[in-house]
Amino acid sequence: MIMKRAFNLLFFVLLAIAAQGQAKYVFYFIGDGMGLNHVNGTEMYLAALQDGRIGREPLRFTQFPVGSMATTFSASNPVTDSSAAGTALATGVKTKNGVIGMDKDLNPVNSVAHRAKNTGKKVGVATSVSVDHATPAAFYAHQPRRNYYYEIANDLIASDFDFYAGAGFLKPETTFDKKDAPNIFTLFDESDYTVSYGYADYNGKKGDAKKMILIQPDEKDKYSLPYAIDRDEDDLTLPQITEAAIDFLYKGKGKSNGFFLMVEGGKIDWSSHSNDAATTFQEVIDFDLAIQEAYQFYLKHPKETLIIVTADHETGGLSLGGNRYNMELSVLQHQLPSVDKLSNMLTNLRKQENVTWEDIKQLLASQMGFWTELPISWDQEKRLRDEYELTFVNHKEGFEESLYSRTEPLAARAKEIMNEMAMVGWAHGSHTAGYVPVYAIGPGSELFTGVMDISDIPMKISKAARYK
Repeated sequence: MIMKRAFNLLFFVLLAIAAQGQAKYVFYFIGDGMGLNHVNGTEMYLAALQDGRIGREPLRFTQFPVGSMATTFSASNPVTDSSAAGTALATGVKTKNGVIGMDKDLNPVNSVAHRAKNTGKKVGVATSVSVDHATPAAFYAHQPRRNYYYEIANDLIASDFDFYAGAGFLKPETTFDKKDAPNIFTLFDESDYTVSYGYADYNGKKGDAKKMILIQPDEKDKYSLPYAIDRDEDDLTLPQITEAAIDFLYKGKGKSNGFFLMVEGGKIDWSSHSNDAATTFQEVIDFDLAIQEAYQFYLKHPKETLIIVTADHETGGLSLGGNRYNMELSVLQHQLPSVDKLSNMLTNLRKQENVTWEDIKQLLASQMGFWTELPISWDQEKRLRDEYELTFVNHKEGFEESLYSRTEPLAARAKEIMNEMAMVGWAHGSHTAGYVPVYAIGPGSELFTGVMDISDIPMKISKAARYK
């Protein structure tokens, strides 16, 4: 009798899994640097904006029916970098920090995107940073160092994937050993890739394009899209990129055979390296808006669409709450620019003659809300005033360095005071070994329950989608 009940239970479990069907359309979202507190903090920040409500205002992806977490260590260190983590997320193989799409012995390994292509799916790789950056590169390239940008771009051509998008390419005609090489855009053209410069240009070219590369216009930054908090109307955005990718991959063979799309929210990591809480939470919100594009597609094809959301590692050691059992995340709404943009404003102000303390106060009041919206203490004002005296009066600049930015010291002090007011803490400006979240919805999402490693995720995707 017991055996019969066990058999019946197993039968119904297998029947339920089978009823969900195969994942024909797969979305793989990676929030670079997005740890558990990045998600929790963003939701609590959104709740605090609603009349100071205590609690959380859920993001779309945290409402998915499956939620878990994953470890992130690399083959060479308990704390991974983005290339080793990207390789684990892409291929299911652990490798050394700094390596792209190769195992720890530097043997090339194919990604889940390659498996999807081999199964007849259309494939897209998209990011909010450069297309040849570590995480997107891990899905199509095989290089021993993450900074082999020209060689990585050549691997893009060899992959023959259908859609790429991001800010641009960092070394379009210079090899890793600083030798001149054929311009990568010429090679793209020879390989039947249409290059679109911005969202409007994409819409004008998509009809005739066999394969697409969508990047920012020439006058824009090739390293990354602007932070969401700094965005201008004509800037390319991650939600736009996601919408364009769906549009391009679904047409023709993608509709009948299905597709695989990886989208990276790369600048969550960058703002976390800078310990910029307000900018970080806005980046997570923007990442969620990109996911909502996929979710709208899921609502039209719920039995065939799998969406996975995770991260490659946590950045910054983000903590929520001060030493008085308190937190005031609503103050972050008064920070209008990223710390990087505030730093640029201060650099431009420095070019003027006889910059006064009142000039500094006016800038910080308009951009950070200090004195006008946010009363600051005597000690906080003294720290700002001392930095002004040191850097503007005595001209001892001493820019502060993080992985992706050089920050005016006065901007760094303003950021620290904003974090103090919000009672948000950071351990440092690098990666940690903390857990990262995993969320899933759609056929095969039941595979993503329980604590896992990030290297397990592409294997589970391949199983859900039955990739070769």
